[in-house]
Amino acid sequence: MNMAQNKQLVSNLLNYRPYKLLKFCYFLVLSMWMLSCGDNTNKQNTTSATEVEETENPSDKETKTILFFGDSITAGYGLDTTDNAYPAFVQQKIDSLKLDYTVVNSGVSGETSAGGRSRIDWILNQDIEIFILELGANDGLRGVPLSETQNNLQAIIDAVKQKSPDTEIILAGMELPPNMGQAYTSQFRNMYAELAKKNEVVFIPFILKDVGGIAELNQNDGIHPTIEGHKIIANTVWEYLKPLL
Repeated sequence: MNMAQNKQLVSNLLNYRPYKLLKFCYFLVLSMWMLSCGDNTNKQNTTSATEVEETENPSDKETKTILFFGDSITAGYGLDTTDNAYPAFVQQKIDSLKLDYTVVNSGVSGETSAGGRSRIDWILNQDIEIFILELGANDGLRGVPLSETQNNLQAIIDAVKQKSPDTEIILAGMELPPNMGQAYTSQFRNMYAELAKKNEVVFIPFILKDVGGIAELNQNDGIHPTIEGHKIIANTVWEYLKPLL
């Protein structure tokens, strides 16, 4: 069979109707497969781009911790919720400025300086950017020797510094009612100033400034602030905290 005959035979086969149908199906399947590969490639490219974007722009940012370590004043004793205590109002101020800080309220009602000292190591299991120390009032009301209170507060400060020397510390001072005796109340007040000076920490002379002794800003016990009192405390703390943020 010569070349011309071969070409004629192939032409006849291609024009044969069943073969035309088979050829059509072949090209149809081939086209669908190619389109499918194209879609998978696009999906892979899209996924990769998304993963890169999420890596470069994480939605969940880690925030720095501001920890309030105190007694019933910090815990918000007598209030319906800790959301009404002054640390929560400080958080509101932080959020209004869109700063990346999270406030942690570690106040315990009835806490003494000895109690704080006993739990400080557990508290320091977390990273803390700013540590606000508000303890000692219950010591004073119980007539605990000032040397004991001072040693406990110093131990707490030492523990914070040892865990992280970069942690900023704010010491909140407290004052006692005059019925505790002039000498004791005066020495109690000076104790905080001495601690602040010795350790070179930020010092709030009296955390209950403009609140302590004002009936309408305190609950019926005359000691623990109302919600309005806590808002004023938050403003007092904010004066010393804001420059550190």
